[in-house]
Amino acid sequence: MELSTIDLIVIGLFFLLMLLIGVWSYFRNNDAEDYFVAGGKLPWWLSGISHHVSGYSGAVFVAYAGLAYTHGFSLYIWWALGIGLSVVISAKIFPVFWVRLRKRFKIQSPLEFLANRYNLATQQLMAWSGVILKLFDIGAKWAAIAILLNVFTGISLTYGILISGGISLLYITFGGLWAVIITDFAQFIVQIIAGLVMFYVVIEKLGGIESVFTVWDQLPEGNGDPFNEPYTVGFALLFLFINFLSYNGGQWNLATRYISSPSEQEATKAARLSGILYIIWPLILFFPMWAAPVILPDLEDPTQSYGILTMELLPVGLIGLVIASLFANTMSMTSSDINTISAVITRDILPAVNKKFRDGKTSLLTARITTFLFTLGTILVALQFEKFGGVLGLIISWFGALVGPIAVPMLFGLIPWFKSCGPKAAIGSILVGLLAFVITKNVDVGSLALEIGLPVICSTITYILIGFIERDNVPEKVKQMLEDVSHE
Repeated sequence: MELSTIDLIVIGLFFLLMLLIGVWSYFRNNDAEDYFVAGGKLPWWLSGISHHVSGYSGAVFVAYAGLAYTHGFSLYIWWALGIGLSVVISAKIFPVFWVRLRKRFKIQSPLEFLANRYNLATQQLMAWSGVILKLFDIGAKWAAIAILLNVFTGISLTYGILISGGISLLYITFGGLWAVIITDFAQFIVQIIAGLVMFYVVIEKLGGIESVFTVWDQLPEGNGDPFNEPYTVGFALLFLFINFLSYNGGQWNLATRYISSPSEQEATKAARLSGILYIIWPLILFFPMWAAPVILPDLEDPTQSYGILTMELLPVGLIGLVIASLFANTMSMTSSDINTISAVITRDILPAVNKKFRDGKTSLLTARITTFLFTLGTILVALQFEKFGGVLGLIISWFGALVGPIAVPMLFGLIPWFKSCGPKAAIGSILVGLLAFVITKNVDVGSLALEIGLPVICSTITYILIGFIERDNVPEKVKQMLEDVSHE
């Protein structure tokens, strides 16, 4: 089935809207602080929505759609509910810490405080490894969008990458964080409308609103259970810890949402909004995916379930809207990542490389050039994605594995309980976490929970253990810094 002209127009209008928002945001930026952290004036509701939307990508409608088809409701428990609880429970802790870091230490990048908290070597290790891995991670996401475009429209992969990546390059370079935030809001509205349309069409197909409760009896055995092997209680608990680290700032782009808040209270409200959305919205968004085995039984490739439902059930025009929402989610995540990585390059890496960037004042031009060049680099990687083959997949896996180990010294380093954990603890936790990842990829550990959780478990234990051994070697400036961040 080919897309109609109306569907193509809807998709085209979506891309045009993204560009217009970028142009509008251009005039909101007077300096680098506006560009990277919205001048610390981001309203809580915009921050919360952006934090929520930035946690999705097209993978939700492909890989997760496949898991919803094969393993049912358990996906909600270990993914959406886990994220929601992690963010809501810690809403008065880490969001507050991030705001205080911006106010008291003038940070614009989530990694800026690490040079003072540990040392320059630790900060540079985190910065360089994160930037290089994100280069490939974002490149892979451009390629994923291009594959979706190719499936639905027939546009070649090269043109698909250039369209989605090129539009994002323009609006992010023009508008900075304001462009990312406003496009996140627009993309959230598109996602809500498209998700509600799909939900309505599917429940009508199944016989009405009561199908929300009755469909579970028609699904394969175990699909209605909260835990479905291998997604066990142990897996859910480990993933809860990983989500706790990732969504409170371990994923740098999500930390930026809190850093950009005007006050501690606003950051807390933003976190609560994002967390509540994670608890409620996926119940509607994923319902068509959970019900897919009833509508599309014995599907050969479950990852295609959402795409097939879209093409078979929706009328002309609405198909384009749902496809636009798929692009919206991935572009939201990539643009959010790019803005934060550009801040890391500009604020953390360039001053260490060249002394002319060490005056602490980042020009708006430097910020835009950095953003443009990094985004261009991700597009070039995407254009060569077929040549990377398994290597690209490996690097993406490495990035996933490093989220936990890098997040441990970042977040634990803000808590006074761990003030004795210094540079050796931080670097040691990263290296041991990476080693554990390599082991899980080469040795059968006999459990998916252990395979996913071992790197972050080893990283956490190493960080605490080395910190305990080094407990008498805490510089006074670190004690004072933690005192400033953790108290009013």
